[in-house]
Amino acid sequence: MHLLNPDTIDFRAYMKDTEGSEKVRPASAYVQELIDNLGRESSEVKTLLPWEKTHALFQFRPGEVTLWAGVNGHGKSLVTGMAAISLCTQGEKVCIASFEMKPRKTLERMARQRSGEAPNGEWMNSPEVVESFRDLYSQFKTWSKDLWLYDQQGTVDSSMLIGVVRYAATELKVTHFFIDSLMKCVQGEDDYNGQKSFVDKLTSLARDLNIHIHLIHHIRKLENEGETPDKTDVKGSGSITDQVDNVLMVWRNKPKEKDIAAGKKTAFDDPDALLICDKQRNGEWEGLIKLWYDKPSQQFVGAAGASALCLYNWPHWRS
Repeated sequence: MHLLNPDTIDFRAYMKDTEGSEKVRPASAYVQELIDNLGRESSEVKTLLPWEKTHALFQFRPGEVTLWAGVNGHGKSLVTGMAAISLCTQGEKVCIASFEMKPRKTLERMARQRSGEAPNGEWMNSPEVVESFRDLYSQFKTWSKDLWLYDQQGTVDSSMLIGVVRYAATELKVTHFFIDSLMKCVQGEDDYNGQKSFVDKLTSLARDLNIHIHLIHHIRKLENEGETPDKTDVKGSGSITDQVDNVLMVWRNKPKEKDIAAGKKTAFDDPDALLICDKQRNGEWEGLIKLWYDKPSQQFVGAAGASALCLYNWPHWRS
C-alpha cells in the first residue's frame, strides 16, 4: 500500500487539460486500430466484479466511469472495497481517494475483507491470535503493492483531484481510480452545474487516460424502506447518470433486518442486499443480483449461507 500525500507531491502539472490540437486527428488514423480490433473483444481478458454469477453479465471497461450509488449506510463502501481488492487480484493497479475515512481505517476494513476474519474483540488479548494477525497483515502488505491511497480527508478542490487522477494514471500506471464521494468534490446538493461539470471532466479523463473511474454518490432517502431504488433516485443533477457509463446501486434489506430484530422468521433465500445494475452503456445486461452479508469478514457473498469469498485467489471463489 502506498500513500499519495498532497503535502509531498506537486500535482499542479497534471491539472491542465490536454491541448485540443493533440486530440483532433483524421479518421484514417483509426482505421488500422478498427481492423486490429476485429474479433479481439471476445478473447480479451475481462475485468470483473467479485461474484461469479456476475461474470457473464457485467465488466469494467477502460475509458469508462461507473457510478456507485445508494442510501447512506447501505454498504456502498463495503461493496466498493471488495471490488477494489478483486481488481488488484486480477492484476489491476488501484487508487482509492476516500475523503471520509483515513487510509489506515480504509486498509483495516479491506484487510478484514481479504482475510475473512475480524481482528477485534476480547479474544485478541491472546498473544497467539495477535501474532497470527501480524502475519496476516504482513502478507497483506506484500499483496497491496498495486494499491495506492490518496491521503486527504474532508472537502477537496475538484481541479486538484483531476490532477491527482492524471498523476496516478500517468506516473503510477493506475488503471482503476475510486472517488468517495461526489459530495466531497462538489459543494452543495443543488449545485447542478458544478456536478455536471465535474462528472463531465471525469468521463473525459477516463477516456483520455484509458482508465476506469469509480465515483461513489448518495441517493435520496426512500419513502418506503422496502422500495428498491433506480437511477432517478440519485441526488443532484440528472446529468450525473446521463454522463456516466455504468450505474451500480447498493440496496440494504432494512425490512428483513427489522423482522429479524423483532424475532420474526424470514425466508432463507431472502437477500440481505441487492446490487442493481441500472445502466451499462456498452453491455447488454441490466438487472439485479442478490447478496448476503457475512459479518466476520464484512463481505457480501453470492448465496445464502455461503462462506466468505477467497478474495486473495482470483478467480477461484468459494461462492
